[in-house]
Amino acid sequence: MKLTDTHGYKVIADWLSSKGYSPFAFQAEAWEHIFQHHSGLVNAPTGCGKTFSVFLGAVIQFINDHPQTFRSSQKNGLKLLWVTPLRALAKDIGRAMEEAIQEIGISWKVGIRNGDTDTAERQKQKRNMPEVLIITPESLHLLLAQKGYPETFKSLSIVAVDEWHELMGGKRGILVELALSRLVALAHQQKTTLSIWGISATIGNLEQAMEVLLHASKKKGHIIKANIHKPIEVLSVIPDEIEKYPWAGHLGIKLAEKIIPIIEESNTTLIFINTRGMSETWYQTLLNVAPQLAGAIALHHGSIEQELRLWVEEALHTQKLKAVVCTASLDLGVDFRPVDTVIQVGSPKGVARFLQRAGRSGHQPGEISKIYFLPTHSLELIEAAALKKAIGETAIETRDPLVLCFDVLLQYLCTLAISEGFRAHEMFEEIKTTHCFNEMNEQEWQEVLLHITQGGTALQQYDEYRKVEIENGVYRIKSRRIAMRHRMHIGTIVSDAMLKVKLMNGKFIGVIEEWFISRLEPGTVFTLAGRNLELIGIKEMTVTVKPSSSKKSIVPSWMGGRMPLTANLGLMLRKSLDLALTKKAKEPELQALTPLFELQEELSHIPKQNELLIEHIETKDGFHLFVYPFEGRLVHEAMAALLAWRISRKIPITFSFVMNDYGFELLSDQPIPVDDSNVYELFSTENLINDITQSVNAVEMAKRKFRDIAVIGGLIFQGYPGEQKKARHLQSSASLLFKVFSDYEPNNLLLRQAYQEVFDQQMEEVRLRNALSRILNSKIVITFPRQLTPFCFPIKVDSMRENMSSEQLEDRVRKMQQQLQ
Repeated sequence: MKLTDTHGYKVIADWLSSKGYSPFAFQAEAWEHIFQHHSGLVNAPTGCGKTFSVFLGAVIQFINDHPQTFRSSQKNGLKLLWVTPLRALAKDIGRAMEEAIQEIGISWKVGIRNGDTDTAERQKQKRNMPEVLIITPESLHLLLAQKGYPETFKSLSIVAVDEWHELMGGKRGILVELALSRLVALAHQQKTTLSIWGISATIGNLEQAMEVLLHASKKKGHIIKANIHKPIEVLSVIPDEIEKYPWAGHLGIKLAEKIIPIIEESNTTLIFINTRGMSETWYQTLLNVAPQLAGAIALHHGSIEQELRLWVEEALHTQKLKAVVCTASLDLGVDFRPVDTVIQVGSPKGVARFLQRAGRSGHQPGEISKIYFLPTHSLELIEAAALKKAIGETAIETRDPLVLCFDVLLQYLCTLAISEGFRAHEMFEEIKTTHCFNEMNEQEWQEVLLHITQGGTALQQYDEYRKVEIENGVYRIKSRRIAMRHRMHIGTIVSDAMLKVKLMNGKFIGVIEEWFISRLEPGTVFTLAGRNLELIGIKEMTVTVKPSSSKKSIVPSWMGGRMPLTANLGLMLRKSLDLALTKKAKEPELQALTPLFELQEELSHIPKQNELLIEHIETKDGFHLFVYPFEGRLVHEAMAALLAWRISRKIPITFSFVMNDYGFELLSDQPIPVDDSNVYELFSTENLINDITQSVNAVEMAKRKFRDIAVIGGLIFQGYPGEQKKARHLQSSASLLFKVFSDYEPNNLLLRQAYQEVFDQQMEEVRLRNALSRILNSKIVITFPRQLTPFCFPIKVDSMRENMSSEQLEDRVRKMQQQLQ
């Protein structure tokens, strides 16, 4: 039987045509595959109906299975499980599904389950599962921690994982992989069929993304691509005068007036800022520049309390707001139809992120997505040219899946041990079906089991690490206290301890990271949620403040704000520089930068795509070596340390170093011996791991990583809600465990994982190796400018930031610019 002949298809087609719609080809293709019980991945641009490609497929399947009774009010059990990375997405998707369900007239309920769901609603769901459950990966694991969970999933026929590209590269993706392996095994035992569908926007490695998602099901998947061309218009806000000596951060705010007309001409504008701290500054600046926007402009970021965030999201839907200043908190999926313009302030650091943000505007098929790029210093205009080039060549980043994250596995096994328990051999086979643990061997598995039953080799004497007991071959957690503690800490998001910020009357304003607030004295004024607040004191996990009318305040910085440039964007930047001074440069951004490029060429050199530029400059501060690989901050951090260490091995010399996304500086008080005779060996890839480990404090970095691993793996208890342990205590107990393992069990799984994560994530070892190989095959150009150049100036300014207030810095920079000119 063909899908188009089925009753379900006819019901949906009639409903769509009554609204004047017909399905897109990719939606119809997805329905066909769901009809055949296949699994796969739907890839479509933001705002083109990805949700309905899977959701309506599930509805058609249900109507076909119950042609007579699909409108009756019977209880059907859970049919569709919809996994989403963000709470904000859940409400929005739920709203769209409920509307459709009512209009089609089927007897389905939609439930939402995440950290915001109250206990009464959870109890209701437990007694009576809705047909559709929208859930975060963490809440899905909480369901697996409930006794009798196989019953909950016995009627399940489809799992959809939304925004899979966002989950795949991190540990939350592994939570999804493990949960899917369990659901696939349950379906197998219950002899039911389970289809798994991923939904993803922009990602470079689609095939691999699908393979990771479907790994446990052992099914051949189908990729469904929407051939919908989403036109994107990228416009740069070009400053009236190009600074030949640019520096980071200050220019953006100076261009604030230029975006007021853009805001006023649009229905609604989203203004994306890379960090929460800068978003606070921008919000204040826009209100100062355009007081008429008061009440029509709002602020949205992850540290603002939930009620205010929800109000902003609601006001966006109903067109009450003219503009919202936001961070990545509004990056994904939430469908705000009235948004017709997006402004990106500063480098988005990656092509995929830029496209994702552009897609927030014109969020309907056929509409143009309009995005303005506003540079925070004039060199960033090269990035705008590079982004246009990348979009033209569809050079979108890949997301690499993580492997062998034993901390997540330890947590998962304890989750299962609380509910139904598990048998070791069966579970080993099941976990090996995931992509993440496919390569795990028997010895590692035995170590994992030893960890949960006895705390591993090193911690056997301590009772608190004996969590799981074995009874008739079944691994179970019997202690109610251990079970309760475990349930409270399911998840892999370990942030620095967040403190609540409250006014003296108890009104909650938002949260702030402990490391920032613990450095401030009472009486200091800082900004949060668009208000200036004076610190009164900190007690336990609460910061008490009062409103302040002071004009000067400190803007908080959050650790999460430091995203490095992606490899793709780095490559496009080098390609764009190739065109810098040629007559071929058609991009207005490159043309606007001509005076800066001419000065750079006159004082030093502009590196071509197959060149690396090194500048030796002597100033009263000492001897500087500037290197420009254009590979992003993390790679530069490791490369600078590596070069410093390799040079100092030859002659005794000490360095300080500083880097940005374009290059790095080594500074010393004596001449730096780098010339044509030795420069290539400094970039060699031989002995790389050994040299990096020697050059950076890999032990200190691994200690910090280990803290997160120990928390996720359940070795450290973070405290009960409202009395969370201070991050300092967590760090000290983690340091203690780190030392115990290092001394008594150096081969410990979690210790190895900590070092591996430092290499892979912190130093991007693979990217570093690739960058070094590229440099070895390039021409290295060494110049000796008489003064600072436009390229090195922003790096030099960054090195002065640490010990100056922003006013002092601005004065000093102005003097330097005048002297250079």
